[in-house]
Amino acid sequence: MRQRARTDGNHSEIVEALRRAGCTVLHLHQVGGGCPDVLAGIHGRNLLIEIKDGSKPPSRRALTADETTFHAAWRGQIAVVTTVAEALELALDRQNRAFTAQKDG
Repeated sequence: MRQRARTDGNHSEIVEALRRAGCTVLHLHQVGGGCPDVLAGIHGRNLLIEIKDGSKPPSRRALTADETTFHAAWRGQIAVVTTVAEALELALDRQNRAFTAQKDG
């Protein structure tokens, strides 16, 4: 039986920052099987995000075996973030690309 899914210490902070930036956020950390922690959507783009706690040593924020397998098999976008700044950079980068695509398309 699967143990209760845990989140990193900065999980809530990052989710709240993404929401303030205009993202919708769906929690996926309880799915298991290495599935990323959250799905964030902004301006027609979806972002699979694995959240790791940047305050921990590298060995404690490495991907688990299940996460490594999932990431390797997934044919779409997945990002690993360790800070609010990284999460916002990811969301804003996607936002800027969405605006560019709308403008050029």
